[in-house]
Amino acid sequence: MKGSNAPARPKIARRAIDGVLLLDKPLNLSSNDALIRAKRLYLAKKAGHTGTLDPLATGLLPLCFGEATKFSQDLLDADKTYEATMRLGIRTTTGDAEGEAIDSREVACDEPAVLAALAEFRGEITQVPPMYSALKRDGKPLYEYARAGETVEREGRQVTIHALELIACALPDVTFRVTCSKGTYVRTLAEDIGETLGCGAHLVALRRTGVGALTLEHAVTLDALSDAPEAERDSWLQPVDALLSTFPAVHLDADAARRFLHGQRLKLSEVSAAPLGDGRVRVYADDGARLLGVARAGEGVLAPERLVVSAQG
Repeated sequence: MKGSNAPARPKIARRAIDGVLLLDKPLNLSSNDALIRAKRLYLAKKAGHTGTLDPLATGLLPLCFGEATKFSQDLLDADKTYEATMRLGIRTTTGDAEGEAIDSREVACDEPAVLAALAEFRGEITQVPPMYSALKRDGKPLYEYARAGETVEREGRQVTIHALELIACALPDVTFRVTCSKGTYVRTLAEDIGETLGCGAHLVALRRTGVGALTLEHAVTLDALSDAPEAERDSWLQPVDALLSTFPAVHLDADAARRFLHGQRLKLSEVSAAPLGDGRVRVYADDGARLLGVARAGEGVLAPERLVVSAQG
């Protein structure tokens, strides 16, 4: 057979690394493509992201490697912080700059009116998910209906706007910072603020600056990672427990740690001098240097929830 004598291509040796990379995602790159590039740079065996960031958005995209992938769900559920710029006076098909203009109105408001409008959207609000979204109806993403020119009924959903502040007002452009609960569409928020101002709006720029307790402060770009030598590249990895910093910590002695890693429930009175409320905790070996996993405290016991396999070695 032709080519049968060609030498086999050597397999690339993949690395078993554990940690969290705080990536500053560039514009016009999908979250999945960013993950693939980072995984290739690290030659990592296992990697995953913690929720997508639109190609038209930049900013913080935490990527998980190895054991950290077990805890990525916690960031999916976390609050997010964004800096966004909306352009008043024009509505688009998608709610952002990628869509076609469908409505144009005069911008007759001023900065005090913008401040008053922002105040109306703090706290719990109801959002109708946009047609150009990945939410599914009858097993099909909404954006597929939208691309076919169809509009389907969507139910409003409760989301929480924890903070919403004006950064700059250079009409018709307004830049604001928002901290919001999971499931919030900033595109929709911009559109709704525009309707409150009576002129419509669409999003022209979006940058994520925070996910839970993680921020852009220690983030790195793909270009910087690509240019760095391997040893320096590894220094950008945060420890696995960077994802868990908001959980109370519990430290176990050697015997309790052994039982915990075998999946045994422990009495709280045996493992913690300080009283713990009900909820999730991060669990360490007694020296505090080795994360054992996550547990749920309640009803007087510490119940293992997710274990770090490498801690069992």
